[in-house]
Amino acid sequence: MNKAYISHIIGAKENGPRGDKILSEPLELSFENLMLLCDECHNRIDEAQKNEHSVSYLQKMKKDHEERIELLTGLTPEKKTHIILYGAKIGNHQSPLNFSSAVRAILPVRFPTSDRPIEIGISNSEFEDNTKEYWDFQSEQLRKAFERKLQPLLGSDPIQHFSVFGLAPQPLLIKFGTLLSEIYPADVYQLHREPNTWQWLDEPVNNDFIIIEPDSKTGTPVLLLSLSVTVTDDRIERVLGSNVSIWRITVKAPNNDFLKASSQLSEFRKLIRSIFDRIKAYHGKEQPLHIFPAMPLSCAIELGRIWMPKADMSLVLYDENHKNGGFVKTIEINCLNKEIIE
Repeated sequence: MNKAYISHIIGAKENGPRGDKILSEPLELSFENLMLLCDECHNRIDEAQKNEHSVSYLQKMKKDHEERIELLTGLTPEKKTHIILYGAKIGNHQSPLNFSSAVRAILPVRFPTSDRPIEIGISNSEFEDNTKEYWDFQSEQLRKAFERKLQPLLGSDPIQHFSVFGLAPQPLLIKFGTLLSEIYPADVYQLHREPNTWQWLDEPVNNDFIIIEPDSKTGTPVLLLSLSVTVTDDRIERVLGSNVSIWRITVKAPNNDFLKASSQLSEFRKLIRSIFDRIKAYHGKEQPLHIFPAMPLSCAIELGRIWMPKADMSLVLYDENHKNGGFVKTIEINCLNKEIIE
């Protein structure tokens, strides 16, 4: 038995529910003015709760429903993606990654292949990131989890797209990026502070990254990512001495929340590829490149993905920790994509 009713937002007759002297007749058969309702809801809007269902209220109800249906019918197989969550303890703070926030961030462009994410991090470690034990444990755990959970999917699973959410100290995110690489299609997301969301924001942004080359290019090669905060040269010289050649990438006003749009991250990827090549041209491939990161977490992952083990310099990764009095060496990634923890 069909109990559906074609109902009118603006009444079909001037004297009907929400009727209008001018609009009722021309909109009587207009799709934009019609709703398909069950018997109970039809009675509710036209009789039982007529005064609570205004024209604007019903128009919004119709619009919201149409958007839901458009989303669901648009979920074609090529839009499927594996959601990857990588979290590790930062200082005393556990990683607040969660699957529902990730799903909200990817819709409606993508939708998850499963009702569970691929989790490859350990966020509740007892070790703190100012200790050698922390880097030993987290780096080895990351490698093993990647090999166990992600490696079998790469190149063999029917779905070859990944949506990446990372919240961990930057050397680990860079290391994660080198494992994932850019061979496989992936969208990397950024946790924003204002507003608090993983969704990329559609707002005008300034994509003007600034590159400052060193005056002398004969010292130890350093790449300083001064994007989230301003990092002065003396903080690097404290670690490596004064004979350094510091290549700096920054923005006009470094801050924790400057990265708002995916277009900015795309520009950063292009810039990193270019700067890797330029530094190698001056310093040679045999020397390691010392990375001092102060940048958005998504940039750290993308820096790792851009790095090519056969073509680029080895990387020595540093992390700033107040308990250690500044930057300390954490992980070295050599050109065979192996790591040495110090």
